[in-house]
Parts: sequence; C-alpha cells; structure tokens
Amino acid sequence: STQSTWGAIEYVPSIKSITPMLDNNADALNGYAMIPKKHPEILLNLYEYTLATQIYHSLLENATSEQSSRMSAMENASKNAKEMIEKLTLQYNRARQARITTELIEIISGASALEEAK
Repeated sequence: STQSTWGAIEYVPSIKSITPMLDNNADALNGYAMIPKKHPEILLNLYEYTLATQIYHSLLENATSEQSSRMSAMENASKNAKEMIEKLTLQYNRARQARITTELIEIISGASALEEAK
C-alpha cells in the first residue's frame, strides 16, 4: 500500500499492485529490447530489482507522509499556543490595569479624606 499525495495536508492511502514480469509479452517490457530466451535470469533480476524499488518507494512515501503529518500537527499546536498566550496576556493586562485603577482610586480617596479633615 502507498500514499497518494493530494496536498501538503492530506494523504490518501492507496494500493499498488506489483505484477510479475516473467512473461516477455508484459506491458511493462514494451520499451525494452531484451532477449529473455537467451538469458532468462535477466527478466527475473529485473523483476527483483523492480519489486525492491517499488517497496523502497512505498516506504519513502510512508515516511514522508508521517513527517508531513507531524509537521502539520506541530504547526497547529504552535498556532494554538500562540493564541492562548495572546489571550492570557490580554487577561493579565486587564487584571493589572484594574489593580492599578483600584490603587489610584484608593490614593485619591485617601487624599480627599485628608483634605476634608483639615
């Protein structure tokens, strides 16, 4: 099975069939000039190489898909953390401003009380 790439975010699993090329009339061999009757091991070697290459390609696609998914997840986590930091910073600044305002009101009230007491 392999991964079909539909974009940077989505990978759709797919199935790849690997057909044996033991028949010298196979479609995969149309572009090659070979005489398998004289050297039958050439066709077998080509099949083994093709099989190994396709398996390796599938493994690389799988690793790429996994890394892409991890990068996407980390990007989303970073975005969410940034949004949370912005919300917490705003909440902290509002609480700080409220505390400063309360202290100023207390200072002004205390100064007014002292003025009235004189």
